[in-house]
Amino acid sequence: MVENTNPLSKYYRQPAIYITLPTKGKYYGPDVFTPTETGEIPVLPMNAKDELAFKTPDAMISGQATVDVIKSCIPNFKNPWQMTNYDTDTILLAIRAATYGESMDITYTVPGTTEKVTQSISVVQLLEGLKNTEIQDQFTTKDGFIVKVAPLNYKTLNRIQTAQYEQEKIYSTVRNSNLSEQQKGDQFVKSFKLLNDINFDLLVEAVTEITTPEGVVVKDKEMIKEFCNNCEAKLVNEIQNELGRVRMQAQIPPVKIQATEEQIKLGAPVTYEIPVTFDNSNFFV
Repeated sequence: MVENTNPLSKYYRQPAIYITLPTKGKYYGPDVFTPTETGEIPVLPMNAKDELAFKTPDAMISGQATVDVIKSCIPNFKNPWQMTNYDTDTILLAIRAATYGESMDITYTVPGTTEKVTQSISVVQLLEGLKNTEIQDQFTTKDGFIVKVAPLNYKTLNRIQTAQYEQEKIYSTVRNSNLSEQQKGDQFVKSFKLLNDINFDLLVEAVTEITTPEGVVVKDKEMIKEFCNNCEAKLVNEIQNELGRVRMQAQIPPVKIQATEEQIKLGAPVTYEIPVTFDNSNFFV
């Protein structure tokens, strides 16, 4: 029997780089992620189908495009919907580096001026910095409550972004409608309440455990929800703020820029920071 082997198979894509996740796979079960013995996971470059998925607006809004591309480029991720927010930037950076190389251009306006500048940054250096992040998943409030939190997964994060997108569309539609000012106000209040409810639900969902100042540990979700509904607003606000800070871990830090003498004369500060974001202008070459 002659084996029917495709002679082109030796030209199939191979891992271009290997990465270590900031979480080290801590939050993933075997149905979500397959770890390796070394802790480093292979990253394949995108194929033509992946690039097309990333350029399809509807698929990008739903999050399905990102999930499909991650499954294609990082086979160790079986269910990218469960990818934590701590690993998201590392994974997207890695796919970008595996596909297009070790550098990426960012374009920005120099603060205090109208000058637009394009600068190349090292994706490898960004990945190295993210790899060494020590993830902290608890904090202590001023009143002595120890709060443990779970990371956001991509499915939840996408739900938040979709809700915000839908609310922005509603706001724009209502603002430009022929409704009376009273009716517009009612719609805005309704929209605001919906977002507020979503944010509160996400807060309760994120908190996995609260230890009281007396040392009593509470893990029951209903008790935690009841506590958040009945404690002082300043405590809930503090938890929300701390939760926001914790969720910023392992995100791409802004790039520090040194202004030129000419730029300083035009009004630019001596040094400034530029955020690194992903969009079609810099993710694709």
